[in-house]
Amino acid sequence: MKQLTRRWQLIRSAGKGMLLLYVFLTLLAVFMMLPIVFIFNHAFKPLHELFLFPPTFLVRQPTVRNFEQLLLSASSDMVPFSRYLLNSILAAAATVISVILISSMAAYALAKRSFPFKAAIMALIMVSLMFAAETVAIPRYLIVSFLGVTDTYFALILPLLASPVAVFLLIQFMGQIPNELLEAAQLDGAREFQIFMRLVMPLAMPAVTTVAIITFQAAWGDVEGSTLFIHKEQLKTLPYYVTTLITGMANSVAGQNIAAAAGLLMFLPTFLMFILFQSKVNETMVHSGVK
Repeated sequence: MKQLTRRWQLIRSAGKGMLLLYVFLTLLAVFMMLPIVFIFNHAFKPLHELFLFPPTFLVRQPTVRNFEQLLLSASSDMVPFSRYLLNSILAAAATVISVILISSMAAYALAKRSFPFKAAIMALIMVSLMFAAETVAIPRYLIVSFLGVTDTYFALILPLLASPVAVFLLIQFMGQIPNELLEAAQLDGAREFQIFMRLVMPLAMPAVTTVAIITFQAAWGDVEGSTLFIHKEQLKTLPYYVTTLITGMANSVAGQNIAAAAGLLMFLPTFLMFILFQSKVNETMVHSGVK
């Protein structure tokens, strides 16, 4: 009887602990969502609400006038807003597809095949993870200039093709695919490329999705390409336009609502991608051993 009572007390104490944990995590999640809620509300605030004191967190009189003024201000320039948006979509899509193909093939070879200097290449990939993007800005500019691809879409894509993070994640994930499975496919007559496309890639889809999200975030928010490698205004991307727009209106009271709308447009695509594919990201982190 005493043992049953003690067990019941342990269960009740564990239940209280789990309840407190859930409450804490819920409050933490709400706290982390506050910046996202603020961005959405800030973009729909009319101009007079942006300068209220004390400032308001939630919008009182939502309006889409901010986005209308953004489109009108863009259409008054030499290049329309839709052109910047199209350039960003094309550059981001081409970058994501190219990085997935290049990184997955490199990761497959490094994870499942043996060849000379494999350890040295792995070491270089690990070392490259420590470099910030700013440290390689000058080498990137020299390479793009040497290849003669300035003022082209390729100049926006080329600097982002080498992605050590993508290769590292895919190596960790593909390394857990059983070698026996690949050997069985070889015995059935499958060629190397068939094994890679029909067997390895479907099994590594969570990691591929994670790489796509990371690459899209980097490509969609890239300002360096349009600033350093593109001189024609018709080829510049949306992040560059938004940056110049916000910088030009930094001291302009009348332009703060346009800057708020532009900030939401930059944030929304990456936010939606992460919401749609967050389960794949979690699966990648669990199975690849990345904590």
